[in-house]
Amino acid sequence: MAPETAAPLTANPLPSATPTKHSDLEVKDAQLIFQTVWQELEEEIGKENLRFPKEIILLGGAPGAGKGTNTPFILHTRGLTCQPLVVSNLLTSPEAQRIKDAGGMVGDRQVMGILLRKLLDKEYFNGAVLDGFPRTKVQVECLKMLFAKMHQLRREYYTTPLGVFFPQPIFHIMVLFVDEKESIARQLKRGREVYNHNEEVRRTGIGELLEERVTDLSEERARNRYRVFKEKTYEALQSLREVFHYHFINAQCPLDEVQRNIIRELQYQSTLELDPRTYDRLRNLPLASEIVLHARQELVRRLDSYEIQHTELFKRVTLLIETKIMPIVRRHSLSGIALVNTEDGVFEDPLALAMVIDVFSERGYHAVIDIQR
Repeated sequence: MAPETAAPLTANPLPSATPTKHSDLEVKDAQLIFQTVWQELEEEIGKENLRFPKEIILLGGAPGAGKGTNTPFILHTRGLTCQPLVVSNLLTSPEAQRIKDAGGMVGDRQVMGILLRKLLDKEYFNGAVLDGFPRTKVQVECLKMLFAKMHQLRREYYTTPLGVFFPQPIFHIMVLFVDEKESIARQLKRGREVYNHNEEVRRTGIGELLEERVTDLSEERARNRYRVFKEKTYEALQSLREVFHYHFINAQCPLDEVQRNIIRELQYQSTLELDPRTYDRLRNLPLASEIVLHARQELVRRLDSYEIQHTELFKRVTLLIETKIMPIVRRHSLSGIALVNTEDGVFEDPLALAMVIDVFSERGYHAVIDIQR
């Protein structure tokens, strides 16, 4: 369960006037691990081909918190069509499987080597969701180094024809959280459902067998898996709060509420995603969300002012809408669009046109007026 360490650092610690802290060794381990993997990648495929995803969403969460359930929703929200990268599924060696079955974690060196190579696949260039990474302090440090390397590559190739392949990187940390009691209950429930499904498949020969997780079949192992998450993974993710965009999602509430929270957390942030020069060009144009935010309140204020300050005109306009325009709208409702021609004298007052648009907007219609004189 402990992170993989480098022998030279543990057998022959660097000389120091004071004892070396464990965290210091972890950082040195991370540097050695990351530098080794990075050098191997440069030698294998060349620095100019180290084209990592523009956006990486690191999805962590307690066992049973709904990572698998919500991952497709997150991909859809961000407009990504690639499959999520489930780190535990990338580690399929017999030794790694034994560690996972016991509720533990595979060594950091193996994790980083496999993961970085996978992130270079072209299908992940626009973005990737990582399920189950980082899980240790060493992986956290390696993640920081990857972010720094991606920025370094961007600076190096920014003014070259290859610059388009090295966009400004965006890292999100998203944590789905449930308490220990809920986590264990969900793990065991999932285990029973998978077991019953597989028994039915074996009995009838219809359908496909699902993976049976050993940790879902034992309360003790499920509890241990949650403990590992709290002591290792959660602590590791918490340490990144000050480095990357951090999103904490309470996953004990109903699914639709969880997904609304996810949407709110991952709203578009142009100041972070756009190149600084592009953002400077666009920054004076307001975001639609900023305009919509107060639009309803402004609409209500205008309608009330029509009633109070322009009572007679407002009465004529609403009467015209009710008696002349709405019958036409109803008649053309199936087509989704109604064209109304009128030469009513009420529209000699420009304010009447604004009233018509506001009335239809308040009622949920989209109204466009074309004036011809």
